[in-house]
Amino acid sequence: MVSMIISKPELDSIPEFYHYEDTGCEVSSSCLKCPLPQCKYDDPTWYQKNRRIAKDLKILSAMKNESLTVEQTADKFSVTVRTIFRIMRRCREDSGVNISQDEIQLFAA
Repeated sequence: MVSMIISKPELDSIPEFYHYEDTGCEVSSSCLKCPLPQCKYDDPTWYQKNRRIAKDLKILSAMKNESLTVEQTADKFSVTVRTIFRIMRRCREDSGVNISQDEIQLFAA
């Protein structure tokens, strides 16, 4: 005969018996109002990757729209010149946005 008694560990995992405090995070003050399609705590690498991509696009946009050199861009965003070149390389490799060698030379001038 199979017993239908719920053991203590199973009882703890039932949502009705768990007190949840919705404190949110730096993205949103409440989990229920969060604009992210996926919780940053469920997959931290996804969140970090998307933040990096957004920052990279902001830097590249500033370079192009304001006609900044690599050095000026590095100063403006408080990063190193090497970081700017890494961003340009990632942009070429990852997102398929092509930055020509002429543009790189123009930015490096």
